[in-house]
Amino acid sequence: MNDSDIRSRVHQYLIQKTNFLKIKDTLSEDQLRIFVDKAITDICYEEDLEMSMEIRISLIRSLVSAVISMGPIRPLMEDKTITEIMVNGSDKIYVQKEGKIHLTDIKFENNNTLLHTVQKLLVSSGSSRRVDESSPYVDFSLGDGSRVNVILPPCSLVGPVLTIRKFSSDINTVEDLINRKMFNDDMAEMLIASMHGKLNIVFCGATGTGKTTALNVLSRHIDQEERIITIEDTPELRLMQEHVVTLQSKSANIEGKGVITIRDLFVNSLRMRPDRIIIGEVRSDEMLDLIQSISSGHTGSLAIVHADSPEDCFNRMVTMMMMAGIQLSTEEIRKQVARAIDLIVHIELFPDGVRRITYLTDSYFDEASGQIKLEDVFKFVQDELKEDGKIIGHWEKTKKKPYFFPKLVKRHVYLSTDFFDK
Repeated sequence: MNDSDIRSRVHQYLIQKTNFLKIKDTLSEDQLRIFVDKAITDICYEEDLEMSMEIRISLIRSLVSAVISMGPIRPLMEDKTITEIMVNGSDKIYVQKEGKIHLTDIKFENNNTLLHTVQKLLVSSGSSRRVDESSPYVDFSLGDGSRVNVILPPCSLVGPVLTIRKFSSDINTVEDLINRKMFNDDMAEMLIASMHGKLNIVFCGATGTGKTTALNVLSRHIDQEERIITIEDTPELRLMQEHVVTLQSKSANIEGKGVITIRDLFVNSLRMRPDRIIIGEVRSDEMLDLIQSISSGHTGSLAIVHADSPEDCFNRMVTMMMMAGIQLSTEEIRKQVARAIDLIVHIELFPDGVRRITYLTDSYFDEASGQIKLEDVFKFVQDELKEDGKIIGHWEKTKKKPYFFPKLVKRHVYLSTDFFDK
């Protein structure tokens, strides 16, 4: 039995065979250590397990740290209906629930206690990053995939500000997203075909709309044989394929040296024989390298861009290319982007708390007319606003085959026979 199996067995034993979940809130740090140590002794005896002292100490440390590092916000982390936690100083803690923000009655004792919790979270994450007065903001991920942002005084005037975007472990399949009304069956068929057909897709939308979640779920339809390279500032992507290489940018050290940017990693990834490159978020001149790599044959690229509409997304991509100082006219850059990107997926968080794909937009350069075109394959139309705030609507589908359709046929990926006639 390997280390990970032993750890998994101990976790299951604590939850299923002891009252750990009930009493962990009432125990001090020392009492937690004693409780976990005894549980490990019991399971080793009952199941005849052999465990080295190194693994035993590591297990106790990780389990106790997971409980105490959260401080008073741990119940919020355990509440599956909460998607985001926003701590504005020690005495104001907000949560996002069903798409709406609420002020809670939970507080930290003071800003020092909050800062201590921040440092404990950072240590328990296993990240090599730091946050202090000289480097007052940081992004990192927790063990469960939740994304954390911290900003400290003097940049923050209200004390330490902690923002946690929780990872949704219960959203794993396309059916899960359909049940949450993010899109319908026809759109799911189109998106899955786009993954198999190695289209170049950009997911766009505002913060917290579910771009990364949608990309995570849809990426599971990438063929297992492909070599995938992911590039991110903060690890959020959770791909299920086996052949995945994950790269993460690096901030400067205490001397201000050693910065490794998304663009640096992207350029290096082209030498790593990728079948697919997935960028967690494109926000700067790395867009130039992305577009040029697609144009040179690296198809099937996926990326995330913050934008309010497909048109805004397209314009932002053009602007980001121009930031690289490329010596081309704006019109020529627009043509390159239109030729490289096949599909723009725009996602929006509606006032009723439902995240919906509002547009699947075909992006292309029409050689005949010499025009750049953005044409919606699917578009969400709001029909009614109920008294309780619920939004009723439907998705309209074009009957015109999109410009990228021949690429699917070329790769032997087919939609339903009557897909554009339904």
